[in-house]
Amino acid sequence: MTNAYAGLSADEKLAITTLGQLKAAGYEPQSIKDELRTNLISAIQSGDHVFEGIWGYEDTVIPDIERAILSRHNINLLGLRGQAKTRIARLMVGLLDEWVPFVHGSDLNDDPLQPLSRYAIDLVAEKGDDTPVNWLNRNDRFTEKLATPDVSIADLIGDVDPIKAATLKLPYSDERVIHYGLVPRSHRGIFVINELPDLQPRIQVALFNILQEGDIQIRGFKLRLPLDIQFVFTANPEDYTNRGSIVTPLKDRLGSQIITHYPKTVETGLKITQQEAAIAKNTSGNIVINELAKLLIEQIAIEARSSEYVDVKSGVSARLTISSYENLVSAVERRMLKNKESDGYVRIADFIGIIPSITGKIELVYEGEQEGAGIVAQNLIGKAIRTLFVDYFTDPDQVRKNREMKDPYKPIADWFGDSNMIDMLHDYSQKEYKNELKKVPGLTELVKDQIKGNKDENFKLFLMEFVLFGLVEYSYLSKHPLENGMRIDDLLGSMISGFTDPGEDIDDQP
Repeated sequence: MTNAYAGLSADEKLAITTLGQLKAAGYEPQSIKDELRTNLISAIQSGDHVFEGIWGYEDTVIPDIERAILSRHNINLLGLRGQAKTRIARLMVGLLDEWVPFVHGSDLNDDPLQPLSRYAIDLVAEKGDDTPVNWLNRNDRFTEKLATPDVSIADLIGDVDPIKAATLKLPYSDERVIHYGLVPRSHRGIFVINELPDLQPRIQVALFNILQEGDIQIRGFKLRLPLDIQFVFTANPEDYTNRGSIVTPLKDRLGSQIITHYPKTVETGLKITQQEAAIAKNTSGNIVINELAKLLIEQIAIEARSSEYVDVKSGVSARLTISSYENLVSAVERRMLKNKESDGYVRIADFIGIIPSITGKIELVYEGEQEGAGIVAQNLIGKAIRTLFVDYFTDPDQVRKNREMKDPYKPIADWFGDSNMIDMLHDYSQKEYKNELKKVPGLTELVKDQIKGNKDENFKLFLMEFVLFGLVEYSYLSKHPLENGMRIDDLLGSMISGFTDPGEDIDDQP
């Protein structure tokens, strides 16, 4: 576009209402791929972040997308669910010009200087410089379609409209009786098809010539429509599902296939979760979720992605951590409401509340189905506790291996070994919660010795509970579900009780 037109403000552009005025302003047509490329170059040179809020892709996916745009490629984003594929496609709208002119009344958003549809061509031929011009905002140049098995050629490409033929008194051989589908109507815009493999192969074939030549065929009409569209497809890896795959000739026509991935670090996952979690601003009182609790949620997703019970080909969406965090906050809020407390602090026991957020977001293999989704979810929480435990406290496995090493957990284990136990109920008030933890001798001292400089009393209580659940995972202690919480007791005693009838004295056994 000429510098004169490019220098116009948005208000000055919107004041242009005819083709003649548009020409006088110095407007020149530009393809959408050139438009994206030009604006991306400006963004890179000025240091602007086009894909704001996308974390973990700074050195992998985003550079690939930028190279594809610079190369004027149609793009396929290939990756497991919950890897921000659709969000990336939507953010590409930010690379479009804010406003572009089109022939007023045209179905295909025709460029006034390059009319495409029969309607626009006839109107420009009839009115010339007096052709009415309207303006299209960048947000109206984005079309998104979820691929489902029932999507038809008519949906995407178009069909003959008998009502239009009757109204206009036109024969079916007249091009004006065509009702265009989503793809032609996305002319001069970004068109996204999510889950491309779900499209039936014959529907995918219909996209061949559009991608390559711009030809479309509707009910015998052979139309040469050089459609100007930036295509973005999203898909899961082909071996993930039996639903379908991308047909080879279609893949061959896609300029760039970009592979997405899950967050590679807990810290990146944490950024995503905190950004996306929908936490009500009017929560009841002051709710505090400490950093360790947040890290535990991220670690649960990491454990799930490598679990023998979870189908790794299905993937574990980032939505698992987002929903889990939301439920964790709600678990604290619910307890506050029941106890009429104004402040709420997260507990390990609150993690029972995130199980519904896990069970619906993992696909289990046969062994996992045998265990049951609820048991697998609890197992994942336990593994996350075990993994992060050694970042805060001495590794119990190392203590066992090194006999010369003092066992910091022995006083705690000995106390439980004397037939003592504690109950961590979900609805304990803060005072009851504190009193229950204080029953365990040596627990307060252990936390003070291992965590120095942190004077937050509530975090210390959380760490005390974390120690108990960590020792369960390292087989120092045992836990048993109660109707409204969890009981922690001695591991050996629990094992023996499993072979003893309730009420029967062990000494009386033969």
